[in-house]
Amino acid sequence: MAFSRLYVSSELQTGRQVQLDEDRTRYVGRVLRLRAGDALSVFNGNDGEFAATIMSIGKLTATIVLGEQIVADTESSFKVHLVQGVSRGERMDFVVQKATELGVKRISPVLTEFSVVKFDAGRAKKRRDHWRKVAESACEQSGRIRPPLIDLPVALNAWLGDKPKDADIDLILEPGAPDALAKIGAPETKVCVLVGPEGGFSPSEYEDASIAGFTSVSLGPRTLRTETAALAAITILQSRWGDMR
Repeated sequence: MAFSRLYVSSELQTGRQVQLDEDRTRYVGRVLRLRAGDALSVFNGNDGEFAATIMSIGKLTATIVLGEQIVADTESSFKVHLVQGVSRGERMDFVVQKATELGVKRISPVLTEFSVVKFDAGRAKKRRDHWRKVAESACEQSGRIRPPLIDLPVALNAWLGDKPKDADIDLILEPGAPDALAKIGAPETKVCVLVGPEGGFSPSEYEDASIAGFTSVSLGPRTLRTETAALAAITILQSRWGDMR
């Protein structure tokens, strides 16, 4: 039987009762249209996924009781770290949503010379919180149990100066690059891919990325929109070395 799936922030354990907050209660009652006695499954990104039953539900809160743990195999062992130039509004939401569905492990939003979006510290945190909710919702739909880590948006040069060093290979998408993404040598477990915003990267940003160890690769003869490029790159990586093989 297929359950409706719900992301929660509470600790999960068989037999435990969990009280849902107003937001989750509204989603269960108004969107999923579930009532007391209905079954669903819940996950929190850490403890796995559990079958659950709604004990009671009102306008502001609901209580569920957890049943047995559900064994799920939906997380790719191949790790993709997406470093995405921040694009406007729904475009960025779309990238976060689809990258989550495609199994990306980490998303680092970066602000570039040609970015049309600008953040102060307060707004940066609000946008990250929003993107986390987008990713959690995408996990509910796709069957994932671990939402990707989403970093605070920072300037690209700051990110390059402090980038993680755990990827087997670092790639940057560049239209016209002589090497195709699909032809790179096989990474062992993790790849980092850097994708520009609507206006792409500036020449100096390509140079900075090269100095930081990134290799330029292309996605073919056409220039793709930022959201298309990100998802095409992830799909190629997952289909060659990940769990879409």
